[in-house]
Amino acid sequence: MFFSEVSELEDADTFAKWCTQQQNRDWVVYAKKPFAGPKAALAYLARYTHRVAISNSRLKEINDQHVTFTYKDYRRKGNNQHKTMQLKTVEFIRRFMLHVLPTGFHRIRHFGLLASRPKMAVARQLLDVPAPEVQVTPEKEHDEPAVFHCRACQHPLEIMAIKDPIYLPRAPPITKPECA
Repeated sequence: MFFSEVSELEDADTFAKWCTQQQNRDWVVYAKKPFAGPKAALAYLARYTHRVAISNSRLKEINDQHVTFTYKDYRRKGNNQHKTMQLKTVEFIRRFMLHVLPTGFHRIRHFGLLASRPKMAVARQLLDVPAPEVQVTPEKEHDEPAVFHCRACQHPLEIMAIKDPIYLPRAPPITKPECA
């Protein structure tokens, strides 16, 4: 949906014409060195890509029954955006665990040229830059298959079937599975 001064772009032909005009424009990207150098820029980005759901400085009180913490209410304007919330400990842990990624998921994603190998290959071709050499490690001739053991009783596990993974909600299971 388009609103106000761009509402005419709702028409498909008008939108297609506008897209063609934008593609034919010369786009200039303004980029400059970070003021404090590359280390400061990396530290800045790391705070956003490697942080947890809540920092320790926002936790005000923790006991067996409740967790009290501060949060920012963006609907309020001015200096009174910071508020305090108290949740039952179990509810706080449940909400925190919603921010923990399941095994195999990655928090950092790549966009643009770094998103896929085919895009990198096209970029290298356009820039006339050779692809880096891939170091191939020779495979061992008689690799033994990996043997997995039960965590509880340490007996070897037998593969009965291989299924596609089903990703369940991100909260951990309530109890630890028992060994059969």
